[in-house]
Amino acid sequence: MSIKNWIILLLTHPNEFRSLVQFYFYHEQKRDITSMKEHETSGWDRESMQRCWSFLDKTSRSFSAVIKELDGDLARTAILRGLDTIEDDMTIPDDVKQPILRAFHKHTVTPGWKFDGCGPNEKDRQLLVEYDVVVEEVNRLDPSYREVIVDIAEKMATGMADYAHKAAATGSIYLNTIAEYDLYCHYVAGLVGEGLSGIFSASGKEVPWLKDQLELSDSMGLLLQKTNIIRDYREDVEEQRYFWPREIWGKKEYGFSEMKDMYAPHAREQALWAQSGMIVDALRHAVDALDYLRLIKNQSVFNFCAIPATMAIATLELCFMNPTMFDRNIKIRKAEAARLIMRSTNPREVAIIFVEYARRIHLKAVTSDPNFLRISVACSKIEQWREQHYPSHVLLSSAGMSFNEEDARTTIIRKEQKLDFELARRKRLDEIRAGLPPSAQTSKSALEPSKLETMMYVGGALALIVCLGALIVYTVFRFVGDN
Repeated sequence: MSIKNWIILLLTHPNEFRSLVQFYFYHEQKRDITSMKEHETSGWDRESMQRCWSFLDKTSRSFSAVIKELDGDLARTAILRGLDTIEDDMTIPDDVKQPILRAFHKHTVTPGWKFDGCGPNEKDRQLLVEYDVVVEEVNRLDPSYREVIVDIAEKMATGMADYAHKAAATGSIYLNTIAEYDLYCHYVAGLVGEGLSGIFSASGKEVPWLKDQLELSDSMGLLLQKTNIIRDYREDVEEQRYFWPREIWGKKEYGFSEMKDMYAPHAREQALWAQSGMIVDALRHAVDALDYLRLIKNQSVFNFCAIPATMAIATLELCFMNPTMFDRNIKIRKAEAARLIMRSTNPREVAIIFVEYARRIHLKAVTSDPNFLRISVACSKIEQWREQHYPSHVLLSSAGMSFNEEDARTTIIRKEQKLDFELARRKRLDEIRAGLPPSAQTSKSALEPSKLETMMYVGGALALIVCLGALIVYTVFRFVGDN
């Protein structure tokens, strides 16, 4: 940002200015891939790997920053963007696209392979033009990583090729059902989640059985992919890429026969209802995403997974009931992204972030929306998950754990603690009368005096000392005072 933009931000959005300043000054970069000590794992000392890093930056700077902070050589495994570029390019004829997609897993390890047949306006065209540098780096990877990448690339390419051929052969460029939509998202994103879980396990930084959590890994990918599909509505429609399933937007009460009909200003209310249905569908993956994040133990891997997830839920909140989304591509503001990056450090905080945005979504819901009840249920499931795993009445701080005294649940806890204390004390008194030693079940806390009792004991001891001192002084003066 230029100095002018900083000044404008300070005057118009002072809170965001503060957040960005905090991020730039206090957010510690975990890893510098250009540092000489990182060359062994980052590959920055090789021109081919530098080129790969530059392609990653062009794809997504925010995502690139998260990838670069992955421990060791995990950061060098993100190479599947080229596959998505071929699938997305509508200018490539089907008879050319099919053999490339179905053999892409072989091309990825074939030295010297590259492709220059993408349209001139394709954003990531240059990646495929210079794909030979990616191939070179893939072949340098540890065999356990490379095996996972090639396997996932083959599965993804097969699914993408099937969908591309269906569109070319039938002339239907729409996804009709939610099941078709889920399957498409599985091929382009769910499999990426499964592959990453396999790589995390192979690296030894996560438990070996993480790679077997296919459903949770798939949901992580689907949450991110569906969020992007919702947000990129206008861009995709203009490029004749129709990913919204007709089962959601084509309902009779909406009155749309084509997705581009949602452009019309007079149809904005119905368009927002269709958008609401898409967001309900995306939110059903939120709880699985939270479950997946609870399994992650390595901090850099957690950040890599958690930051895109929190940005996804923030993006869904931004899009919900926002008619601007139908006019142009919208994104969360930089300051908000900075706050999410700084906060997304542990499962509890991520759960709190999800709840915050779920509540905002629910607040914006309108009763006239046919999806109103479904939105309410989806948001309440996120709230329920948080309360089940990280109850809001339990407060954590550097001083330890405490309870929110204003919460009704704390009153119940206090009464139960008092009851348990009294029962244990009575049991111990019975044991003392019977001449028995303390039983194993007698809690230590029950045998300890309360704060009031402790103060009484201390006060009594002090009073006794004062009395004894006064008695001694009186005795001395009484019997030897005259002498």
